[in-house]
Amino acid sequence: MSTSLSPSRSIIGSLPGACKQCGRLRPRPGGAQRWVSNGPARKRPKTALFFPGQGVQRVGMATPWLEAFPSTAKPILEEIDSTLELPLTKIIAEGTNAELTRTENAQPAIMATSILILRVMETEFGFKTEDRVDITLGHSLGEFAALVAGGYLAFGDALKMVRKRAEKMSECSRKAVEEEGGEFGMIALVCESETHLKSLINDIREFLSLSSQGSKTDSTVDIPAVEQVSIANINSKNQIVLSGSIERIQTLLTNLRQFGGHDPRHVRLKSDSPFHSPLMRPAQEMMKRYLYTPTSSGSDIITWPAVMPCISNVSGRPFQSEDQLKDLLSRSCVETVQWWRSIKFLHEEEKVRRYVGIGPGKVGRNLVGKEVGMKGAVKGGGVWGITSPKEMEEVVRALDDTELASDED
Repeated sequence: MSTSLSPSRSIIGSLPGACKQCGRLRPRPGGAQRWVSNGPARKRPKTALFFPGQGVQRVGMATPWLEAFPSTAKPILEEIDSTLELPLTKIIAEGTNAELTRTENAQPAIMATSILILRVMETEFGFKTEDRVDITLGHSLGEFAALVAGGYLAFGDALKMVRKRAEKMSECSRKAVEEEGGEFGMIALVCESETHLKSLINDIREFLSLSSQGSKTDSTVDIPAVEQVSIANINSKNQIVLSGSIERIQTLLTNLRQFGGHDPRHVRLKSDSPFHSPLMRPAQEMMKRYLYTPTSSGSDIITWPAVMPCISNVSGRPFQSEDQLKDLLSRSCVETVQWWRSIKFLHEEEKVRRYVGIGPGKVGRNLVGKEVGMKGAVKGGGVWGITSPKEMEEVVRALDDTELASDED
């Protein structure tokens, strides 16, 4: 097992006053939160919790948890409807696919179901998140569940925030169609290798900068919405997602084939909104105001410091201060989701050995497992996904079995 982490390399670990047995962070009043380990060696492999983003929703996704654990699940489902003052749980349980897939329903439904599963794990299986997890992260929308799990946001506050954010995102999409016409959405591109992906990204950015004069990133905010395209996600060593005008994305793909020699496999995603693009700037501005508005009790909506680090989608690194969290969480509406960078950081630099995906769908588990070279349990660690009560039993058992594995296993 390794000894304490080098402060120059690691930003996950303990602070003065942390637990002497495991190096877990304990909150301290005021000041910036620095994730630097100066404590003794931990006795278990580093563990990360991760949460899914939009697209994994399905009708009935909370029902198995209600049926298996009614005493825990029922109050949480009631809290969801009470907090939002609308029957979201009925839409989750028995709505149509079209109704649940609407952004303003899908986003809070996925986030709420993810936290429901985590609370079941904590209550019914005695899983102590603060003691057994070192860091949280979430893919796009999943960042909100990660912030709840990490102690930065109260569940009710996060739920209301996600709903308002989703409503604003839907409004942005509707206005773009009304004002500019055309069709908007997202298309995933899959390449053969990491080398191909890097070349593809460079050529995409070159094409967009040439066709949108003045662009510094993926697309300029000054051109009409119908002409905008952005790299919304860098998900893995061979997958990215483009966001914006479907017509312009198709034009981009044609140019990449004709002039760049690229012919990636592409798949249209089930989204009628161009997330993580300049079209979402009004949502970014709304989020910034919301995050700096005190709660009804007069307190700050963000708890800082919290109980463990949480990775930002924008930076691919843990949040370093309360103001940075608010800034990056707002900007995540518009900027690229750096999922690949996040996983590489955790795996290569921080040596995380156990990854537990919590929430509907298997997409996140598959992405993580592919990147870190693990699927399910392996010696000393593993990558797991919890989407059903049966899987929860299996994962809790696997975590128990690997709890004392050394970092070198």
